[in-house]
Amino acid sequence: MVTILDYQATEPKSRFRPANGFTIPRSPFRVTLASIQISIPANVSRNNRVELISTVGVQGITNISQILFRIFRNGREIFNTQNGVESAGSEQNYSFTFQAIDFNVPAGVNVYQVTAENVTPNTQANVVGPISFSGLAVKKTR
Repeated sequence: MVTILDYQATEPKSRFRPANGFTIPRSPFRVTLASIQISIPANVSRNNRVELISTVGVQGITNISQILFRIFRNGREIFNTQNGVESAGSEQNYSFTFQAIDFNVPAGVNVYQVTAENVTPNTQANVVGPISFSGLAVKKTR
């Protein structure tokens, strides 16, 4: 059994809209796509977990980009994944969903951020939506 401690969600972009897209910066620069705050009570700073889920819509513009998605807790990276994005003449539009689980989160307000960066030179990929990010904090009761 689990007890729900907190739940937060945000959806900065709710639709696929290439006209409102923005370029994913080249590493080492990155763009913050979404942020949430999860509160953990002082009496459950152990034996808890925060389950994080994000979806990001991306469009390939030139060549084949490799997009590195990262999740940070309080400025410290806790998760990353990388996905390839092709451009014109092939698959062009993508919707990536990924999940991370953060164990034994410290008590207090914890800020989670999901970011994106393009790690491949001479390529371009844009965030075109949707973007969503949610976190569910739970404590084991048995």
